[in-house]
Formats: sequence, structure tokens, C-alpha cells
Amino acid sequence: MRVIKPAVYILASKRNGTLYIGVTGDLASRVSVHQQDLSDGFTRRYGMHILVHYEHFDTMPEAIAREKQLKKLLRSAKIALIETDNPDWRDLTSDVQAWRS
Repeated sequence: MRVIKPAVYILASKRNGTLYIGVTGDLASRVSVHQQDLSDGFTRRYGMHILVHYEHFDTMPEAIAREKQLKKLLRSAKIALIETDNPDWRDLTSDVQAWRS
């Protein structure tokens, strides 16, 4: 049985490129939507398909609070957060897909 947890995530267009911070109840599905350009908007326009950071939470209000916190950070702090756990800016999509199974 698949367990779905709320998550905050950061997508990038490339290393040190344009960043997008979002929140979702189903990370694997949401990242798939972004990567397939199935939604119009910012991520599609700027080609943000690389999942570079994510955090899971027990509740959606916790995830939303964290999203708001991350959006207020300076760009340098966002990059530092990404590089703490993902210094090579590796696409983490396969990790999320494996977790989803």
C-alpha cells in the first residue's frame, strides 16, 4: 500500500538556475506533472524539471508553513539548503519514484 505524505519541494531549471518552491500532498505525482509540462505556468515557462530538494511532513499545515518559510529565504540560503544534501544538484525524481512504490 502506498503512503502519501505532504511535502515541500524545490525544482530547478539547471544547477544554480531558476528555482521553484511548491507544496503538495503527493510529491511523485506532482513532480511528474511538472516534468511532463502538463500544467501551464512558471515551471513550464522556465523549464524547471529537476527535483533538487524535498521534505516530507506529517500534516499539510506543517508543509505549507515550511513552504512559506522557504519562499522568504534569500536565494543564497535556498542554494545552501539544496547543496547541504544535494551538492551535485542531482535530479532526485528517481528517489521519489522508488519511495512511491
